[in-house]
Amino acid sequence: MASGVKVTDEVIAIFNDMKVRKAQANEDEKRKRKKAILFCMSKDLKNIVLDEGKEILLGDLGTTVQDPYQHFVKMLPPDDCRYALYDATYETKETKKEDLVFIFWAPESAPLKSKMIYASSKDAIKRKFEGIKHEWQVNGLEDLKDRHTLAEKLGGSSVVSLEGAPI
Repeated sequence: MASGVKVTDEVIAIFNDMKVRKAQANEDEKRKRKKAILFCMSKDLKNIVLDEGKEILLGDLGTTVQDPYQHFVKMLPPDDCRYALYDATYETKETKKEDLVFIFWAPESAPLKSKMIYASSKDAIKRKFEGIKHEWQVNGLEDLKDRHTLAEKLGGSSVVSLEGAPI
């Protein structure tokens, strides 16, 4: 069931920016790259928009953010739904990788109306996010708090570290 919700151009631009890694980016550009970002419904429930202030920049790592994964988990509202993009850096037994993960956060404690609107609008945002390899629906902090669960989504038992921390 589609909801008729629109994805704003700003959301699409942020996704495209996160998807395309510029090899020749200078340090300043790299520091402004988004590591993680949250999206929410607009107040009138007609658009998917940026959740203001809910982002982690690469420049924050090591300064205001020590563990990007734990910081990301803390950004999620405990009692409402969100969509998120998380740029996961991980290692398998063979190689280092970076992949964007699309996360649909729908905690048990969110209002039923919110869960229904976000669930019926998920396809609208997913259609705009072409090339996403990993999708994860999360229904509670217990699914998120352990980085093993994300490692499983990224590559199962072949993942040996996530965000520089061993699994």
